Amino acid sequence: MTTSTVLAAAGEVSGGEEVTFWILAPLALLGAIGMIWARNAVHSALWLVLTMLCLGVFYVIQAGPFIGMVQIIVYTGAIMMLFLFVLMLVGRENSDSLIETLRGQRIAAILLGLGFAGLVAGGMTRALDGTTPVGLDEANAEGNVEGIARLLFTKYVLAFELTSALLITAAIGAMVLAHIERRREDKMDQIATMKARFRPGNYPGPKPGPGVFATSSSVATPARLPDGRLTERSIPEIMPVRELSAEETTLKGTDR
Repeated sequence: MTTSTVLAAAGEVSGGEEVTFWILAPLALLGAIGMIWARNAVHSALWLVLTMLCLGVFYVIQAGPFIGMVQIIVYTGAIMMLFLFVLMLVGRENSDSLIETLRGQRIAAILLGLGFAGLVAGGMTRALDGTTPVGLDEANAEGNVEGIARLLFTKYVLAFELTSALLITAAIGAMVLAHIERRREDKMDQIATMKARFRPGNYPGPKPGPGVFATSSSVATPARLPDGRLTERSIPEIMPVRELSAEETTLKGTDR
């Protein structure tokens, strides 16, 4: 792709590119708005995935297949899916996103975000106004992906290796900071564990699982004991506490 071809492509838009833009641009904008306004963290992450997919397609139709595939495979396919998996694993309540630890932080965040976006847009406009791309034909002589790989592993190999070392160091540092070293006296051997298990007041037997004399198939509903009482031991500690309705607590013939 020569410099003249790039300048000609920048001045005109093909019909297929225009149709793709008018279809995906509203979806990308809708995903961005939905990410901000969604009350559920999982739904917010899914809206962000939609926006990232649209951006990846935009990069591809703008003759940037490498950055487009990176946007879709790395950010959408790996990072966002991992983030979504963690959210679904730990579970988040709708009320979490409505709690403000600092009064007025949402309004301040919106104003600061708009101000920062304006500064970036103004700086990019002044920096790129009237500039002419130079060296694109030499860099992309063998293809866009091959040109990026050649520059990345030759001219900028030192910066690439330093960046990878920085990321590895950050990952190791996060693991070290998150690790909690247990003191020797806090560690329990088998004898101490057995004594604590059979200590008066504990329940040494297996806990009743959900569905055993239960009034509902939900894991958040406590199991019902043979004598008719509900036991909270059947609910995992990670599950949020929920109030049961009268219909859920009534007997449904499971005690017969």
